[in-house]
Amino acid sequence: MSLAILSLMPARARRGGKRADFAQVAVSVVEQIIGDVLKPAEGKNIHAQALSALGASKGGKARADKLTFSQRHKIAKKAAEARWKKQKP
Repeated sequence: MSLAILSLMPARARRGGKRADFAQVAVSVVEQIIGDVLKPAEGKNIHAQALSALGASKGGKARADKLTFSQRHKIAKKAAEARWKKQKP
């Protein structure tokens, strides 16, 4: 039976042209055995979070480069006033 499953397995991953790693092959084998597609876990996608962090790190610097000194000063002053306005518990 294992020989039949291995003959149905593709040599490469279907997307991206990269070779399938061990985990991908294992999931594929389990899906073929049970005859159903396994759903991913609920929650946030860590890869999307990493891409978001990369964009955020670039965005703040790009925004600061666009603003004039007086605009940055006004924004910083407003932020400082908001911090000092908060009452400590």
